[in-house]
Amino acid sequence: MLEPFKLLFLKPKELFFQFYRTMSHKVFVYGTLKRNEPNHHWLTNPDHGVGQFISEGRTKTKYPLIIGTKYNIPFLLHSPGDGHNVKGEVYEVDDTMLGKLDILEDHPNYYIREIDDVIVQKNGSSEEETVKCWIYFLKNFRRELLTKPQLENYSSEGSHGLPYMESNNESTIDDLDDMLQSDKIS
Repeated sequence: MLEPFKLLFLKPKELFFQFYRTMSHKVFVYGTLKRNEPNHHWLTNPDHGVGQFISEGRTKTKYPLIIGTKYNIPFLLHSPGDGHNVKGEVYEVDDTMLGKLDILEDHPNYYIREIDDVIVQKNGSSEEETVKCWIYFLKNFRRELLTKPQLENYSSEGSHGLPYMESNNESTIDDLDDMLQSDKIS
């Protein structure tokens, strides 16, 4: 990446390609990273890189969006065809921001980041298009989680009565045991 001072001397075409190269990831967020939610500051903190809101959207495939753990964390369970076409937001992020989001989501140890289809509205029209976005899924989950109430659209202050509770980085994998599928044979 070029130093900020050197960007002043680039021609517009070179500047565009430098920007495009570093803003090459689309990420779909469906929980506490959305605007007006408790962790949105992760996407707006310049120390984390660059995150630019692109559009609201929804998953093309239905997935179960649930709330779990003592911290009331939203989880998108990787169970295609179950649940709803989940509503969220699409952001374009640079490599630095994607790396910070991976840390927040503990990818690949807990959440798994995968490319999936998201439906958005084309710029300034009512026409829809499908875009490929990174989405953080919980893949190794206990099957009984599919019986929890499933949301189409998450809000920490929603009618579900389960506001997100900041863990202040005190949570451990033990806090998530009730979410993860056990590899042990009984």
